[in-house]
Amino acid sequence: MTDLLANLSVPWGTQAIVCPNLTAAAMVVPGSGKSLAPFCTFCCCGLLNRTLAVVFMVSLAFAIVVGNVVTLTVFMQTRQVRTPQGYLKVSLAIADMMVGVLVVPFSVYTEISLMVTSSPPVWYQGGTDPSMGGLVGPWQPCMLIGPVFAGCTFVSISTIFLMTVERCVAILWPLHKDHLVTRRRTLFLILFSWAGSYLMALAPLILSNNFTLEYSECSRMCNYVPLWDGVTLPSDANILLLFPVFDFTLLGGTLVFNILSFTSIRRYTRKRKLMSEGNVGVEGGGGGCQHRPSFSDIKAAKTISILTFAFTASFTPIAVFVLGNVVGFTWCNFSFVAFWILTGNSCCNVIIYSVRDQRFRKGVTLLFQREHSPSHGEKGGATPPTHLVTTTPTPPP
Repeated sequence: MTDLLANLSVPWGTQAIVCPNLTAAAMVVPGSGKSLAPFCTFCCCGLLNRTLAVVFMVSLAFAIVVGNVVTLTVFMQTRQVRTPQGYLKVSLAIADMMVGVLVVPFSVYTEISLMVTSSPPVWYQGGTDPSMGGLVGPWQPCMLIGPVFAGCTFVSISTIFLMTVERCVAILWPLHKDHLVTRRRTLFLILFSWAGSYLMALAPLILSNNFTLEYSECSRMCNYVPLWDGVTLPSDANILLLFPVFDFTLLGGTLVFNILSFTSIRRYTRKRKLMSEGNVGVEGGGGGCQHRPSFSDIKAAKTISILTFAFTASFTPIAVFVLGNVVGFTWCNFSFVAFWILTGNSCCNVIIYSVRDQRFRKGVTLLFQREHSPSHGEKGGATPPTHLVTTTPTPPP
């Protein structure tokens, strides 16, 4: 512990021995209640490493923004996708685009500032007063960026959950889906998911005075930070476990609804195969689903299951990271990988739509054809108006 505290007095720019992670245990000056910025090794904070990280972040932000702008444009200009499922896709695209517009650019700005200046920004050290909930001192941009990222993550998983429920209803009760899943109900659930997600993102700051948000040298993002008193972590540091519990609860519900959907699809496929072999003469006999789900509903259910798998794969490293930090482990390099895998998921959805969703592909095709198609007068040369066209009479033989 003595060696660890000795590193706290190392001036900015000097290589420290350890690479602590702010997400779980922030360093503070004992008795002052002020958390310090993390120190990291040359492998984490060298010029080449920062340059490569900035190039990666800029490329990722460009891919996120462009991909989700295309998704929103297709929705706005194509009536065929203005369905309850389309509204849910727009909600998902807005959450992803906010990550590309706010969260990633802030990390780019901070990394460039640390490269070109000899000292970190004023807000970087995060001088806060734990007795006031970590909100006193220089304005901390991470107090905005951190909840935005967490809230967008929760919006993404809650939207995927709603998309799974919508597809499950369409497959189990195809004749009643238009009455059960309406646009008004869908918009209400979307608003509720956004409000609940951001309330969850602010929960550590609302429920405890022992948390703040600071930019981490390890993850290159704004992380929630328990304020350390020099001896032990605060007793309510496990509040951060609300995040993985919330996400995995929704992912578990998504898995249940996916199982129900695919069980019904499998039952219908088996009955259809028996009918084709002549073993079932009556369409309603032999058990199985009472009403036939459409091919588009079945394919949409498969697409949403791929979205669920992609989000689960991208969120699992974060869950492992948070759990490890709450119990006292410090994983600097792993924190960068975990946070940016989750961030990269924001540009994966449009790729999945492009591969799996025929309506989306058709909308993108029509969008680009509309932008590049020549005007009517340019297609085959200028065509004179019909009232100006004269015909020459044929002379008599």
